[in-house]
Amino acid sequence: MKKPLLAVVSISVAAFAYANTSSDSSELLSQQCKISAEAVSTLKGLRYGNASIRKDVAGLINLNLKVQENKDAAQMTLNRMVDDQINSSSALEAKYCS
Repeated sequence: MKKPLLAVVSISVAAFAYANTSSDSSELLSQQCKISAEAVSTLKGLRYGNASIRKDVAGLINLNLKVQENKDAAQMTLNRMVDDQINSSSALEAKYCS
């Protein structure tokens, strides 16, 4: 129980650091992708279901990104990450965040 809570808190703190902007900079988009990769990796490792992972990480995306087009693109990337067999955050970042 401590691992899921710690993972969610860590991800939320990182996400909050980037949530205080009025628009979506390229750095913010890059960081959101990395945060999503880390969250997906962590939640896969904890054996969360795909629907739960999508819901939790989509909440972070919607909280952090302001522009709807960027939210939609991040959501599509999230879905590909969740469906991928890769579990490593660094491999997910390399594949989807570059």
